[in-house]
Amino acid sequence: MPRIAPIGSRIARYMDVPESAKGPAVDPAKGYRLQDLGEGLFVITDNAYQSMFLVYETGVVVVDAPPSFAGHIRQAIAEITLKPVTHLIYSHSHLDHIGGAKGLGGHPVIVAHEETRRLLVRANDPNRPVPAVTFRDRFTLRAGSRILELSYHGNAHEPGNIFISVPASKTLMVVDVICPGWMPWRRLSLAEDIPGYFAQVEEIRHLPFDTLVAGHVARTGTKADVELQSEFLKDLKLAAGQALNTTKPGEGMDPRDMANPWALFDNYTDRVMVQCVNTLTPKWSTRLAGFDAFIWDQCYAMEQSLRGD
Repeated sequence: MPRIAPIGSRIARYMDVPESAKGPAVDPAKGYRLQDLGEGLFVITDNAYQSMFLVYETGVVVVDAPPSFAGHIRQAIAEITLKPVTHLIYSHSHLDHIGGAKGLGGHPVIVAHEETRRLLVRANDPNRPVPAVTFRDRFTLRAGSRILELSYHGNAHEPGNIFISVPASKTLMVVDVICPGWMPWRRLSLAEDIPGYFAQVEEIRHLPFDTLVAGHVARTGTKADVELQSEFLKDLKLAAGQALNTTKPGEGMDPRDMANPWALFDNYTDRVMVQCVNTLTPKWSTRLAGFDAFIWDQCYAMEQSLRGD
């Protein structure tokens, strides 16, 4: 039997969130928290989503506008400056990160990857205006004396998901790849390309930064958070691979079901996932917040990738 309740099983409560995964509290009267990253760069967060803005001589560059707190972004900026928002960078196309873009008001120049533009044209969502400026591989946004380096590293989470570096602040923003202190969102943050997702985590490991803005959870990240997620992913891949190689299809099934290929594979993959979850639970259940919420999803995504990718 699995050591962690499987998907669909209702339990009294989930595991406690480790202290290492928690961030500073959000003032409920404000609905957001500001974090100063230095050199005019600030993170805005509601401790579930994160965006950031960079103040320069004559304006402000915003990166992402999650609808969960987009209504507070101008209020947050006003705590620092009265300069206008001149640019808006999209990390990628997903609604939960840029669905508040229209609500920012004004007429900022929107910058994104060309794949993000393609997806937004298809979406035809008035709350996510189509970017005016796009790029393929790299783009340097110069705002006064400030510089943001944008780069594309291929499909992982989704096509068009970019890296945003602010060298003066030693900050890197990559959304929906690393979750500092936490288990990734289900099925490896819904990665469209799982080998690409693994490769991007390793790329991030080797980039120069002190602070990682990950787009999610309660705090910004560090190099140590990236190392921890890399270690977990390697263990996940090993556990799923071992389970695939040591689990015998059809074992213990009713012989009458053996002619049903969907039942055969359902039974097989369920037993693979049980072994994968049980292998990972002793080491990781107390090291990553949300382990019990999504470990079944991770094992499922991993064994599917190993069999299909």
